[in-house]
Formats: sequence, structure tokens, C-alpha cells
Amino acid sequence: MNSKISSNAERTRTAIFVQTRAFSDASNSNSEACCFSAFTQLEILEWLRTQSWWNFSEMDFVMLITAYGKLGDFNRAEKVLNLMNKKGYAPNVVSHTALMEAYGRGGRYNNAEAIFRRMQSGGPEPSALTYQIMLKTFVEGSKFKEAEELFDSLLNKEKPVLKPDQKMFHMIIYMFKKAGNYEKARKVFAEMAARGVPQTTVTYNSLMSFETNYKEVSKIYDQMQRAGLKPDVVSYALLISAYGKARREEEALAVFEEMLDAGIRPTHKAYNILLDAFAISGLVEQAKTVFKSMKRDRCNPDICSYTTMLSAYVNASDMEGAETFFRRLKQDGFRPNVVTYGTLIKGYAKINNLEKMIKRYEEMKVNGIRVNQTILTTIMDAYGKNKDFDSAVIWFKEIESCGLRPDQKAKNILLSLAKTAEELEEANQLVGYSSQSSNPQRGGKFSRSIADDEEEEDDELDYGDDVIHHTNQRDEKIILNSIHQRNLEQNLEGLCAKIC
Repeated sequence: MNSKISSNAERTRTAIFVQTRAFSDASNSNSEACCFSAFTQLEILEWLRTQSWWNFSEMDFVMLITAYGKLGDFNRAEKVLNLMNKKGYAPNVVSHTALMEAYGRGGRYNNAEAIFRRMQSGGPEPSALTYQIMLKTFVEGSKFKEAEELFDSLLNKEKPVLKPDQKMFHMIIYMFKKAGNYEKARKVFAEMAARGVPQTTVTYNSLMSFETNYKEVSKIYDQMQRAGLKPDVVSYALLISAYGKARREEEALAVFEEMLDAGIRPTHKAYNILLDAFAISGLVEQAKTVFKSMKRDRCNPDICSYTTMLSAYVNASDMEGAETFFRRLKQDGFRPNVVTYGTLIKGYAKINNLEKMIKRYEEMKVNGIRVNQTILTTIMDAYGKNKDFDSAVIWFKEIESCGLRPDQKAKNILLSLAKTAEELEEANQLVGYSSQSSNPQRGGKFSRSIADDEEEEDDELDYGDDVIHHTNQRDEKIILNSIHQRNLEQNLEGLCAKIC
């Protein structure tokens, strides 16, 4: 009888351990699932501790610490480790790594590093998993210098501690992306290939996410396929996003169709990115088709989808349509956020309707939504286009009163509006420039507004004095846009047929 209980206990323990390891491996890609699993394991293990028939072994203690570690509960993880020591179990690399992870997930990065350094100097010797978690902790804590030094120590050919694996390379590439150092990221990518570490779709996705030029993103995408790797939903989303930002809607739609043909179902994010590709250019009908397709494909639109659809109306200068869709957003049970209101405010600023712009701003504040820098700068710019220096000063001060620091755009707008010596002196004082450098001519250097930057390509045709010279260019542009519009409509009809 005792042997049967012992056998069942061992099977139960093994099953929990296997599940713990499986979710540990998945934690980088799905932290929510990992935390849910850890919570489930905690319930089981804590219940087993209360059972007289269960011999709570060293492995059980280790799994319990690991579960607390996944949840970032460093206090309980440390208590369990102390209890484990009192029971006579010697500290091991797994229990220390789990405690280190608990501190890291709990935001106590210095404590996590202290445990790691003690392991390096006095044992137990860190494992590959320990290094993976420590690198991740450094990156999440924005301790980039420490992460780079740790990774470099693994690359040291004279005194190799252990060989950096695929996950470590991915983490350090992600770190350089987070730090904005694309050149070093590319070097790590090359080092990965030189050392024979397998490159996966994740590796190429990381590189694609760095690039802002659609040509570069497309080149990396092609390189990935030549390497025999299949793109995943993230790969397609990154390429669609690159084409969308470059206002190359047909290419974005073609990639989306390619994704469907490959049998990959779009995620919410992929749909939102495609929606944004049309919204950026104000292509309302195409954006509406994608929005409707989301529901057909069982990807119910979220607040991000609704706000992106709203921006399509705004970018088309259709504020009546924007207001109608804004009402629908609320009727469908969504609560507008700061981005939603910011989109409407931008729309009214664009058509110079200051009264409705301020009305939406006040409504946002009444609803308890905290304003951001972009909204205040947009409002300030709207008054700037009306050459209203005094109102611009008020809104510049409003930025500071909201606990925000005026950015360079806000400063440039204020300086561009200063026409007299007195106004320029006041503007210089507000933006923090020395009054001795005041120069009535200086305002001319800052004559561009936010709207000017956004509409640079369209405005180029309006600056010339020779209207006749531009007539053919404009007619050609209208014809090309008409052809472009029809092509997109035909492609979208095909897309709907595939989804349905």
C-alpha cells in the first residue's frame, strides 16, 4: 500500500515538475499564461503541504520557490528558501535562480543582481537559465551597461564561462533595440551567425522591428525567407506596418493577403496595423472594409481598432463622419481614452475649428482623463496658425502646469509667433533661452508648425507662384489617385471573399 502511494506521489510530482518547466520555457512569449500556470501550481503545492500523506521533498520546495518566482513574489519565495534550508536541504542553483527571478519580476533589480553576483563568487554556479534570467532582468530594469558586460563575458574566448545560447542572443538584440542602438544589434546578429547559433523567425523579427524604412524591412523579410524560415504573424504585421507608414497601402494589403494564403490567421494586432495603414492616408472606405472584416474573422475590434478607424475620418478631414463614429464607439460600450480624444482634437485643429477643439478638451478633463504632451502641443499649434501669440503663451504655460515639460515643437511654435521685441523676449524666457540672444528676426527660423510637418508633401504644390506650371502635375495626381482607389477597392473585395 505504501509503495502504491509513493508511486502515485512520484507521478504527481513529476507531472507538476514537467508543467513547471514547460511554462518556464513559454514565459518569454506569454507571461499571462505563465503567471496563470504558476498560480495553479501554487494552489496545488500549498495544498500538498497540508496533507499528512504527502512527503514534501526538496523538489517540491524548489517548485514552490519557482512558482513564487514566476509571480514576482520575492517575500514568499525567500521564506520558502529559508524553510528549505531549515529542513536541511542544501542550496542549489535552481532555488537560487528562482529567488533571483522573483526579485527581478518584482522590480527589485538590485536584489536580483546581488544574488547573481553571490552565485558567481561563492556558488552554486549559475546555469544557462540563470544567465538568461539575469540578462532579462537587466534589460527590464534598463541596466543596459550591466547586460552588455555580462553578455560580453560569455563571448570571451579566452575564459569562456558557457556558450551564449539562442535566447541570450535574442534578449541582447532586444536590449539594443530598446536602447536605440541599431548598429550594435546588427553586430550581435552577425556574431550569432558566426558562432553557428541557429537564427529563427524571432531573430529576424527583432531586426525588422528596428527599421523605419520599408525597403530595409522588406529586405530582412526576404532574407528570412531565403534562410528557409517561415514568417509568423509578427513578421507579417511588421512588414504591413512598414508599408502602411510609408503610405504604400497596396503593398500592405498584398502582404495581408499573403498571410491569409499562408494559413496564418490575423491577430488583433495584425488587423489593427492593416487598419492603420489605410487610416494614415485617410482612406475611409478601405479602413471600413478592414474594420468590418475583423468581426467576420472573429477578431472583435478593441478600443485601439475604434480609435484607428476614427483617425481615418480625421485624416480625411471628415469631422462629421468622425463625430458619428465617436458616438458609435461609446454606444458599443467603449470608453474613449486619451488617444481617442487626442485624435478628435487633432481633427478639429486641422480644420481650424477651435471652438469644438476646446469643447472636446474640456470634455476629456471632465471625464478624468489625464492630458498628454501631444494634445497640449496640438492645441497650442492650432492657436499658432491663427497668429495668436497670447493664447499660445497660455497653452505653453498649461503644459508646465500639467506637470509636463514643453518639447521642442512647443518651443518652436512659441518662438515662431513672436513678432515684436517684447514678445520675443517673453518667448525666450519661457523656453529657457537667454534674453541677451533675443533677436526680432529669430522668429523666422521657427516658422514651421506641426501641421506643416505632417502635410509637407501636399503643401509643396501650393508654394509655387506659377499655378499653370503645376496644373498638369495636379491633374496627373488626381488621375493616379483615382486608379489607385479602384485597385484598392478590387483588392479589398478579394480579401473579404477570402476571409468569409
